[in-house]
Amino acid sequence: MKRILLFAKNGQLGWELQQTLSSLGQVIPLDYPEVDFAKPLSLRDLVREHKPDVIVNPAAYTAVDKAESEVDLAMAINRDAPLVLAEEAERLQIPYLYYSTDYVFGSSDGKPYVETDTPNPLNVYGQSKLEGDLAVMSTNAPVIIQRVAWVYSMRQGGFVTKVLQWARQQEVLRVVDDQISNPTSSRTLAEVSSQILAKIFEHPIEWLQERRGVYHSVGSGSCSRYEWAEEILANDLRREEQTVKTLERAKSDEFPTPATRPLISRLNCDKLYNTFGLRHACWKTSLKFMMENSGR
Repeated sequence: MKRILLFAKNGQLGWELQQTLSSLGQVIPLDYPEVDFAKPLSLRDLVREHKPDVIVNPAAYTAVDKAESEVDLAMAINRDAPLVLAEEAERLQIPYLYYSTDYVFGSSDGKPYVETDTPNPLNVYGQSKLEGDLAVMSTNAPVIIQRVAWVYSMRQGGFVTKVLQWARQQEVLRVVDDQISNPTSSRTLAEVSSQILAKIFEHPIEWLQERRGVYHSVGSGSCSRYEWAEEILANDLRREEQTVKTLERAKSDEFPTPATRPLISRLNCDKLYNTFGLRHACWKTSLKFMMENSGR
């Protein structure tokens, strides 16, 4: 049985990965305080202790605004720690699944980004994730990096749960309509990751080495945050609890934040399909499914 070392088991993606990876092998789930990504070199000892056949790393510093003032911490978690794990994966010649972000890009002219487009991060978080990508790819680890966007779950604070909360507290919601990307269900992302790993297990490690690299992996289709909020409210299973009466469009510059965010960061996922035969479901379908199955 394959030993799958999974980090960040309590995160929104890590929690889902615990479920989907369990059919592929023995999942060894870890999280803070038994593992501390702020101390990257400590990860080397953990890998050598557990002797995995696969490393799956969805851990990340994702506090986009705080990263502007916590640069060293963001770099340690998003750049240095992934590099240590890549070095161990290279040493062991085992698959390494890692996750990046659409925030490595700036704002596009509307055309979805492909993997070969030049990154241009607008904030420290995006820069730290880009440096993590480059660090991991500087090794010869058999790695698949999935670049994701607007990942959500129903378990933790995020855009979906925040909109549901606001809808129960306010009569008017103002949501930006000039930020456009691909809402991505953490459940669907975990399922896609497991299917990628299942295909990897069918082949020798040389097969993976030929396909190593960055892949965009997000919900099919795109929308603005305003359109996303519309769908969230429409799929709320407890609409009778809503106090919101009006959903209004707003612009990003009306809500100043420490970190600049890309306005249009849609991702093209053709490479994922052409290589592994996999696509995410339509973002609306995944959202409806997740909300229905959470009772919200």
